[in-house]
Amino acid sequence: MMNIRDMILEKTRQGLDVFHHYIDVPFSPKRRFKNPLYEDTNASCYVYFNSKRGCYMLKDFGSDEHSGDCFWFVAVLNGWDNKRDFLKVLRKINDDMSLCISFDQQGNSTGWQLHKPSESQSQNAPHNGNVGVVRNEKTAKTDNADKTRPVHKAKVTYKDFSRQELEYWEKYGITQSVLERYHVRSGKSYSSINAEGKPYTIYSTPTEPMFVYKTVDDAIKVYRPNSKFRFLYAQSADSSYVFGLGQLPSRAHVVFITGGEKDVMTLAAHGFHAVCFNSETSDIPNSIMENLSRRFKHIILLFDMDETGINCSNKRVESLAAFKVKRLELPLSGGKTDKDISDFYANGHKTEEFKKLLFDLLKQTCKKDAAIYKSCELDFANPPSESHAVVMVNDVPIGSCDNLFCLTGGEGVGKSNFISAIISGSLVGKSLDSHRTLGMTIAENPKKRAVLLFDTEQSERQLYKNVKKTIHRAYIDTKPDFFHAYHMTAMSRKERLEAIRSCLELNFNEHGGIQLVVIDGVADLVRSANDELESIEVVDELYRLAGFYRTCIICVLHFVPNGIKLRGHIGSELQRKAAGILSIEKDDNPEYSVVKVIKVRDGSPLDIPMLLFGWDNDEDMFMYRGVKSKEDKERRKLRELRLLAVSLFKNTDSLAYSEMVAQVMQSVNVQERTAKEYIRYMRDNNIIEKTEGANYQIKLFERPSA
Repeated sequence: MMNIRDMILEKTRQGLDVFHHYIDVPFSPKRRFKNPLYEDTNASCYVYFNSKRGCYMLKDFGSDEHSGDCFWFVAVLNGWDNKRDFLKVLRKINDDMSLCISFDQQGNSTGWQLHKPSESQSQNAPHNGNVGVVRNEKTAKTDNADKTRPVHKAKVTYKDFSRQELEYWEKYGITQSVLERYHVRSGKSYSSINAEGKPYTIYSTPTEPMFVYKTVDDAIKVYRPNSKFRFLYAQSADSSYVFGLGQLPSRAHVVFITGGEKDVMTLAAHGFHAVCFNSETSDIPNSIMENLSRRFKHIILLFDMDETGINCSNKRVESLAAFKVKRLELPLSGGKTDKDISDFYANGHKTEEFKKLLFDLLKQTCKKDAAIYKSCELDFANPPSESHAVVMVNDVPIGSCDNLFCLTGGEGVGKSNFISAIISGSLVGKSLDSHRTLGMTIAENPKKRAVLLFDTEQSERQLYKNVKKTIHRAYIDTKPDFFHAYHMTAMSRKERLEAIRSCLELNFNEHGGIQLVVIDGVADLVRSANDELESIEVVDELYRLAGFYRTCIICVLHFVPNGIKLRGHIGSELQRKAAGILSIEKDDNPEYSVVKVIKVRDGSPLDIPMLLFGWDNDEDMFMYRGVKSKEDKERRKLRELRLLAVSLFKNTDSLAYSEMVAQVMQSVNVQERTAKEYIRYMRDNNIIEKTEGANYQIKLFERPSA
């Protein structure tokens, strides 16, 4: 039985990880640094691999008494005697580094005499009866473990995948394209030098294939699934080993941390995102966790279902509590071929089963908030009692997945009816005609993903009436199960955002995605629309949620815009973050409302026709009335660019061309090409003029008073 000392060395790259854990300053093997055990004025020590003892040692060139292995180092740090307190040293390393070694199983057969290399370090690498697997077999040494110490002088040669090798991966659902995406190659040979300085070579064979993993930090790891010694290192990275980080998307809903590279690729092959570290016992750097927490809504541990995996995942949930890490258990026995997600798929389980396990886990996180927003949901079986009172325009995308879409306008201009038209188009599996959608093209929803409406202004009764009209507009008789409307007037502003977060999470899992979210009254999520800090935080959070759930969030802002600029700090933030902005105003003809495009992601919003809609007595609802004339569009463009010019020259007499371009881009959040078109239009229409110094100034009759 391997003693505990050797088990710790096995799990810590022969003690190197122990030194990294307890030494505060960063270091690399064989590079000098100041000894942390005393007031060292010069870099007088380094950590190196001692082949005779089979572990890493700290060597101090000024004093031998400050030199020793990792166990001695931990004893000195804690003021213990290395021999008398050796069991205490072992327990501290095991607990501090979450190595999950069970001391109870070792009995008294631990052999706790230090400085003796384990038997595995004096044995030759086996060939398991395969001819030609190892050249110079008697000189090849390797650790008797799955994860061996790093070998820095190894060389790997490669070959094409054989049919037999690809079949090995295919049982997990991993195709050749997945292997190529993760830079996994078929190894032909592995050559290195053993602890005695003698060369040896291991070859791939049909019965003992060799695969090579490479990470973004240039670590190279060799995997031999059918061999006694499964893992070898051709090159170790200075930083912590992490596999799959470079293949993650910039933003998504869930990322898994698994126990191995094969599990990462198995999850990727079935549509999930994952990474792994060197082993389930490896330390996970906070920098990587912070990066993952910014990019993913949920971080979930998916470790093996054996004793080590369960113990380690429980400890990781505790140590990573700051990142709200969860753990998912698979319905597996924990046996050698029935313990991880790769075995899960290889043994016949389906993705639908795994999604159900994931949904059940995530559903638990929403339960505590369910009572808050469930009490606000409209109950169509019990209507409230009487009281006293995703999107294109003219084939130009305005609202899209992963983005915010802003709708603005004053009171009584028809915003609620316009919202109703957008929602109605999202409730059906085929496109509604443009008269019902008020001239817009709304993406159909055949998969019946969730459609959510949060209203912060209207009474329960008024919202009920509006939603009934929305359902009628979509040519349906009853409210679809995937459509939920919430009146939030009775909730505090802080509670509203929390309820929206929780509601999105539950409906995303329940309905397999979210088609559309409407927040009617986004300014009611902050204490003041002119509170800059809070406005930034709320808009940033909504933008993150749109990315997490791959949905379009429509933010309704009850402000009248100033030309092509939105008012207030929350308006400025929405102008910066939203992919599209529409403004609704009363037309010169009071029977109509006019819809103007204020922002599109590409191109000029002033060049998109303005939509008209008005009341239709026969349909008992607002209907599409066509577009404004080309002359009206030009008059609008001229008027709003005059307002823009007044704003640009409010505090200056002249601007250089480059300054004007930058200020137009910043002021109305358009691309450089569009900003230059606006300047050209203002110059051609005598809004601005060029001065003798090659600068620009506003025409005298347009200059604002001081």
